[in-house]
This record gives sequence, C-alpha cells and structure tokens, in this order.
Amino acid sequence: MAVKLKRRSVALLIETSNAYARGLMDGVVAYQRQHARWSIYMGEHERRASPPLWLREWKGDGIIARIENEAVAEKVRRLNVPTVDVSAARLIGNIPCVETDDKEIADQGARHLASRGFRSLAFCGDRSFLWSNAREDQFAAVCKELGLECSLFMAKSVHDDDYSSTQERDRLRKWLKKLSKPVGVMACYDFRGQQILDICREIAVAVPEQVSVVGVDNDERLCSICTPPLSSVIPDAYGAGYKAAELLDQIMNGEAVTSEVYRMPPLGIAERRSSDIFAIDDEDIIAAERYIREHACEGIAIADILKAVPLSRRALEYRFRKLLHRTPHQEIIRIRIERVKALLRETDLPLAAIAMRAGFAHADYLSVAFKKVTGVPPSAYRKQNSKVASY
Repeated sequence: MAVKLKRRSVALLIETSNAYARGLMDGVVAYQRQHARWSIYMGEHERRASPPLWLREWKGDGIIARIENEAVAEKVRRLNVPTVDVSAARLIGNIPCVETDDKEIADQGARHLASRGFRSLAFCGDRSFLWSNAREDQFAAVCKELGLECSLFMAKSVHDDDYSSTQERDRLRKWLKKLSKPVGVMACYDFRGQQILDICREIAVAVPEQVSVVGVDNDERLCSICTPPLSSVIPDAYGAGYKAAELLDQIMNGEAVTSEVYRMPPLGIAERRSSDIFAIDDEDIIAAERYIREHACEGIAIADILKAVPLSRRALEYRFRKLLHRTPHQEIIRIRIERVKALLRETDLPLAAIAMRAGFAHADYLSVAFKKVTGVPPSAYRKQNSKVASY
C-alpha cells in the first residue's frame, strides 16, 4: 500500500530586493522540488523589517528566515517551530545557521587584487553588518601576510539609505582621494562597489588604471550597469539556500541537527572591467599574464609563453613570481581550475569533455589537480554546486 506523505507548510522570511537573497530562495525551491513535499509561503518582506502581519495567523511546520532584528527573532521564538537562520546576525543562538564564508570571500577578493600587482589595497565596509566586519578583518590579515599597504573605510550609517547621504559621500570621497594610487579596493558588497565607481567618476579618478574595484554578491544586473562593469566575488547563495532547506527538512523529520554555523565558501570571482588592469611596471610580465589568461585553456605550456614574450625561462619565472606572487605554471593551473568550476556548475558535460575544454590532457589529471586546489574531487564539487536540472 502506498504511503501518503504529509505536505508540510514552510514559511520563508527572506527579502527579494537583492541578488544574494534571490539566490537563497532559488536553492530552497530546488531542494523542495527534488526532495520534499512543501507548501512554501512567502509574502513581501524587506530586509530588517518588522515581522510581517501574515505571520501572526500563520500555522505551519518550519521556517527559513533572515533573522536580522530582535522583533523577528522574538516572533520566531514564540512560534516555536523548526527554524533555520540564513543571516549572519545570529540573534538566536540555539538554531542552525547557514551563511557565507566571509573570511574566504575577503581572502579571494584581496588575493585577486594582489594578483594584479597592486602594492596598496583598501577595503570599504559597513560596521553595522557582522559579515562586513569579518571580511574587513580577513582582508587586513591577507594584506599583512603579503606585505601590502592596507587602508580601511567603515561607513558610519546604520541603514543602507543613510549611506547615500551627503555626509557619508563626502567621507568616502575624501578617503578615495587620499589613497595611495594605484590602489585595489574591495567593497563589502556590490552596492558599495557601485558607489565607489560613481565617486571615482565624480572626482576624475580613472578606473581601473588608478583605482581597481571588486565587490561581493555578483549581482549581475547591478554589476553590468556600473561604469565600468564591476568585478565581484560570487557567494554560493544557491548552495546556502539548498543547505538551509536540507537542514530544515531533517529537523522536521525528527533528525538531530546541531545548532552550528554552516559556512558556504564562495564560487570564485566574476572578473569584469573594473579590475582588468595590471598595476606593475613590467610590460613583458603584463604581456605574459595576458597571454596566459587568453590561452590557458588551450593546453599551453611555459614554452608557449616564452614564444610570446622576449624573456628567458629563468627571467620569466623570477619576474613573474616577484611581481605577481606565483609562478606562470601556477597561474595556468589557477585559470584552468576556475574554468572547470564554471563548467561543473553550469553544465552536465562529462569530466572528459570538461578536461578538453579546460586544457587538461585527460580527466584523471584534471581530477588530481582539482582536488589538490579545492580539497574535493570534481564529482563532489558538482553535487554541491550544480545549477543544472535544479528545477
């Protein structure tokens, strides 16, 4: 006899106003369609808003929420149903939380800028957000590790709208003017990156020649309307939503789930024109780097680079490492692995086909190189991050 499964009612307290939150919802919906029988309820909800009125009458089985103020936290406590938090605020400590790995986000952003040869880096954050503070700390730590000059700017605002005030824009304008240039700047998220680009245009500072900028969230619409288009760290919002839904399902099924923080590492960096520059005074190494970026996935070797630049192998290796802090071979592998990651996420191609498209001689070599760099085999990475057949 077939067993009739109960359809559970799940509420989402997640805003729709930004790309990260929409990615969270995509992940939740994908899990629900693949594994669970849920009726999902989600009304209009703004970030940091009071609990929505519909929540007063809602009678359901579980909640996935961005709990970012005490009013929402108290309402969730009173409902006393299985809950998973997807906010870094951590206002309820005894429930599982899924959030971005902010240290890894800042690490990737800082190293992306350092890889372009910048000796001076800067971080623009907002102390009203815990995730921004974590990114600031890690950014400064990477700068110290690499021996780079580091400048920090923290917004004084409590609310996003205040950041656009004349006073705050004046503070940011003065800070940008004082920075040692050329400088690589990381914004705590894409909206800050857009503001930095706007002010650079106002004060006639060239981007990316004098100020190179990278944001966080990879909001493709926002990044594309920036002038120039904004490079951005790609958080795994989809994976975070999927994980949150998986945890909630386990709790509602009576399984034991610890109240720990599950941190989702970023997926890489979407490189656009705002950071498409090499802040080094060595035309040969710039030419070598550009050649690698354009041809790394074509199976090139160091001998091919030497045909493109007038250097001996020893000189190439020495100057490349001195200026960009890695060897030409490491750069080739890095670019190939980023290509593999994208193909694993966005296609269902077999590993042999991915190896061919990324410049690896065969799938076995790709697997070994991928695990060495990422810590997981390609199959595990695809399982965790694939966007194919999610709906």
